[in-house]
Amino acid sequence: MEKEKKQLMSDKWLDWAKELQSIAQNGLAYTKDAFDKERFERIREISAEIVASYSDLPLEKAKGLFCNETGFQTPKMDTRAAVFKGQKILLVQEKDGRWSLPGGWVDFDRTIKTNTEKEVKEEAGLSVKAVKIIAVQDRNLHNKPVYAYNVCKFFILCETLGGSFQKNPETIASGYFSLNDLPPLSEEKNTKEQIELCFSAYASLGWETVFD
Repeated sequence: MEKEKKQLMSDKWLDWAKELQSIAQNGLAYTKDAFDKERFERIREISAEIVASYSDLPLEKAKGLFCNETGFQTPKMDTRAAVFKGQKILLVQEKDGRWSLPGGWVDFDRTIKTNTEKEVKEEAGLSVKAVKIIAVQDRNLHNKPVYAYNVCKFFILCETLGGSFQKNPETIASGYFSLNDLPPLSEEKNTKEQIELCFSAYASLGWETVFD
């Protein structure tokens, strides 16, 4: 029983911290009362203190995650491009040696389509056309470690228009890989299951978007 209680606590503290943060941020966005603002600020600080206490994250970094944004809280957005050559998919190599689908955070002035195309150009040197949404996933349901905030991940099928890998600040190499010969993956960004989903969409004539 004690073991099960500890497991429940380990699973729930982040949910509690995220819920407190959301309540506080939404309250700060709408309240006009100065005293309520102080209370909501303190609730937000407590959510950061919970994260710092239960994780390896320093308090200041936890505050940076939880205490800087304004307005009604919504998930962040991340796009990942699925670019194929024959029966192989394009991956880019990060500076830590692991590999991922080209992609990243959606810029404030970009759409899902243009952000996907931009990320492929920056990280792989290729000009592509984003043509189909493969999947929209809640990152914390599919990738580890779980983040202290929510992320919507968009996987986008793209067609290659031209180009080649260019030296850049984000990646050190690119290559095409078959599903059965994938290199070590940056699994916080994409798992083998997510890449397999991209292969399935590429092979399907009538693919329907998968979403959580």
